[in-house]
Amino acid sequence: MAAFWRFFNTLSGRFLLLTVAFVMLAEVLILVPSMARYRADFLLMRLKEAQIAALSQLATENSLAPDLEAELLKNAGVYNVVLRRNEVRQLVLSSPIPAPVTATFDLREAGPLQLISDAMTAMWDPSDQVIRVIGNPVQSGGTLIEITMQSAPLRDAMLDYGLRILALSALISGVTAVLLFIAVRRLLVVPIRRVVRHMQAYAEAPEDIRRFITPEARVVELRVAEEALQSLQTQLTGALRQKERLAQLGSAVAKISHDLRNILTTAQLFADRIEGSADPLVARSAPKLVNSIARAANLCEATLAFGKAEEASPRLTRLALRPLIEEMAEGEGLIERGTAEPGLVSGLIDVPAGLIIRADGEQLHRVLTNLVRNARQAIESMGKPGTIEISAGESDMDWWIRVGDSGPGLPLKARDHLFAAFQGGARQGGTGLGLAISAELVKGHGGRLELLKSDAEGTEFLIRLPKQSDPAEIA
Repeated sequence: MAAFWRFFNTLSGRFLLLTVAFVMLAEVLILVPSMARYRADFLLMRLKEAQIAALSQLATENSLAPDLEAELLKNAGVYNVVLRRNEVRQLVLSSPIPAPVTATFDLREAGPLQLISDAMTAMWDPSDQVIRVIGNPVQSGGTLIEITMQSAPLRDAMLDYGLRILALSALISGVTAVLLFIAVRRLLVVPIRRVVRHMQAYAEAPEDIRRFITPEARVVELRVAEEALQSLQTQLTGALRQKERLAQLGSAVAKISHDLRNILTTAQLFADRIEGSADPLVARSAPKLVNSIARAANLCEATLAFGKAEEASPRLTRLALRPLIEEMAEGEGLIERGTAEPGLVSGLIDVPAGLIIRADGEQLHRVLTNLVRNARQAIESMGKPGTIEISAGESDMDWWIRVGDSGPGLPLKARDHLFAAFQGGARQGGTGLGLAISAELVKGHGGRLELLKSDAEGTEFLIRLPKQSDPAEIA
């Protein structure tokens, strides 16, 4: 029994059931009008036989013996026969009627729907009744013929006919279902199973190119599916190989960056000592050496941070934004506008003192630090003073923070891959890790980091943080 149900839960089994069901439905739709037609033909045959018996009586000028008259009525299957000829209604043959007439059926005026309705009524009514049937005589034997008869023989004949039709329908539906089952199994099910087997085999060992499917189906749709699967397998295997190589490379880079960071830290300690040298030449070269070592150490730190599987989920808390920005600006050495010395980068903070946002303070500090650091380096690359402006505000849907600078703008290549690691460097020698990490951190808040503009007048970035903590709350 379990195997039986498993079969009918397959595509082949369900198609077999649907085929049988629809063929049987079609046969039923054919059977109902067929039964109505059979009933009409049965009654017309009785009328014809009754007319022949009546003509025999009329031919002998009503001189038939009672026994012969009874025999004619019995052979015709009726109780009496009435003919209308020359506008005269005449009872030609008659015999005792065992019960009153309960229904009259006039075949001269009955349409298809009426015949179907009468046939269904006769089928569902098991009682034996006396009915009257009216029709047109054949061979111009008059203008009307009327008979009375029992309904039981009619119903029995209809039941026998219906059972034979149903048996034939069942045989036809069974043969049709089997033929369709074989055809569909060969044309559709077998190719689909082949695709499924290839998918299962490929899932077990996606790196084995021998498990790639080779398109063979002749049906256009299946052929397209096989070709799409083959293309997907090729691309996915290539991506998996690339991912494996990148993972190995990333592991190696992480180890190298870790060791290099330790080496640079030691070198930075010695560089700090060199900076205090009495030798003027050494003293002038020391800051450049310190800056170079610091940049290399920062690159190692950024590479190690980006190499993590993912950043920690932000811990959202309500915090005042202006103190956080002021702390970040002080750490980055921004000097308030108006007190800047020549060659220094000045800052302008336009943030309402009472602005409260919901964010992870540590992660937002890292994002702002990256943006401000990039802006400062862009201004310093021009060799003249510049300004970094940080402003913030809020709307009904989100909080926004804008970071702009008066630098030379981003190179075109940097704009094309702005937030891609190792591709979106905004300056010569940059890696783009800062912007990639910043975009990832902002996205973790449910927000986004955008480039508003970048031209000869400067660059502006915009951070948007949503006020809704649950995406489902957003209409």
